[in-house]
Amino acid sequence: MIAAPDLPYRPCVGVMLLGPDARVFIGRRTEGPEIGAADYMWQMPQGGLDAGEEPQAAARRELFEETNVRSVVLIAEMKGWLSYDLPEHLIGTAWGGRYRGQRQKWFLLRFTGAEDEIDVVHPAKGAYPAEFVEWRWERAERLPDLVVPFKRGVYERIIAEFAPLIHDARA
Repeated sequence: MIAAPDLPYRPCVGVMLLGPDARVFIGRRTEGPEIGAADYMWQMPQGGLDAGEEPQAAARRELFEETNVRSVVLIAEMKGWLSYDLPEHLIGTAWGGRYRGQRQKWFLLRFTGAEDEIDVVHPAKGAYPAEFVEWRWERAERLPDLVVPFKRGVYERIIAEFAPLIHDARA
């Protein structure tokens, strides 16, 4: 078995999608090796960065593949990259055992469409398997309590960096 420090981080992107009243889109995951207790199955859209793909393009692609959403405008891009490590029991099993965790670039986008554009059950018109079984809008400050514990630090940093922009969106 390969030791965690010898494995790379999976390059990824994530989207904090602001909707009505500056609440944030979250989806309840269908499954996955990183899913823990039922209370922690919620997360924002995120996914892998393909070789040669620009992070912002990847963020828009992942958002569409997971939610069917294309009606967005960019508010901000996180200054740096964030990373998290998988819990020890998932190293060697999650993502084919190739990664120790994820290194992520996050984007804050505003949803400009009608809610009927959002389709997590048949995202991208069914071209991709559904990653979420349901979705809702949630206050940003609640997100760390809804995500798996090993992602909480990342979510806290995303919220801290984007908080002034979220606050401005509420005004």
